[in-house]
Amino acid sequence: MSTRFDVVTIGEILVEIMRKQKDVPHNVAGEYLGPYPSGAPAIFADSAARLGLNSAIIGVVGEDDFGELLLGRLRRDGVNTEAVKTARGYTTGIAFVMYRSSGERRFLFHLRHSAAGKLRPSDVAREKVGNSRALHIMGSSLSVSASSRKACERAASIALDSGLKITFDPNLRPELIGISKIRKLCLPILRHSEIVMPSKTEAEAITGEKDVVEAGLRLLEEGAKMAVVKMGSQGSVAVLNSREAVWAPAYPVEEIDPTGAGDVFDAAFVYMYLRGESVERCLEFANAAGAIKVTRFGPMEGPSSAEEVSAFMARNEEISKKVMRRNL
Repeated sequence: MSTRFDVVTIGEILVEIMRKQKDVPHNVAGEYLGPYPSGAPAIFADSAARLGLNSAIIGVVGEDDFGELLLGRLRRDGVNTEAVKTARGYTTGIAFVMYRSSGERRFLFHLRHSAAGKLRPSDVAREKVGNSRALHIMGSSLSVSASSRKACERAASIALDSGLKITFDPNLRPELIGISKIRKLCLPILRHSEIVMPSKTEAEAITGEKDVVEAGLRLLEEGAKMAVVKMGSQGSVAVLNSREAVWAPAYPVEEIDPTGAGDVFDAAFVYMYLRGESVERCLEFANAAGAIKVTRFGPMEGPSSAEEVSAFMARNEEISKKVMRRNL
């Protein structure tokens, strides 16, 4: 009997190599740190597994040390990697990242011509996707290559046929593809999504609306049943319909590394949502998980368990009193 999964995700599995110091551009000689396990879908799958979900990932790594590093990390944390293919003759995907003092990041990707870009529709097995409760898709995975996008679309088609919930993070990466093009690529997934989870910047880029509620309403008009907008230090908001939204403040922490925080947030929200928790609790828990992540260096270094997140929330219980549902 095949394994029943809580959530399956699909897309790029890569290593990240980071500048040691801020404000040093990639065209200047200098020191880097890494490799660190990364890739938005991989961070999501790993975080979901550590929180307690039975998670699986579909993707491709190279037949090299980086691929071994990634598979080892995912498997240790409980992610099912049976659908991760090792592509001979291709190197594992790499992302180089530098930080500016302002918090802005600059990525340099080696993906399209790497193993990550070789993900194909034939790699997506119906039984792997269909035998789960939810499918999580990242916009970056639609941007890596044409074959990767078609693989994501096949996964979404299987999910729809099987009655799965689809959750979607636009995760825009202008370094991979232009904003106007990725907006078009997002729409077929967006219109079938149970939940769409963009950052504030991404919500504006997709809808043209600066106001987060207005942006959320536009996303609902495109077909999503719920729009959850991540606002970093300003917290998050879930737009439920034209009448209601839920606001949750951020947890005050000292930021060390924001990379991966949005992916950890996604995993935490899906974890709570699949448990049948209220939207208020989902937001509060996801904000807490994201806050823990930004205090740790490394894209995949989020909370180790749901218990850790709950303990963090208990130490900051005054935040939960500020979570509120408002009429629009």
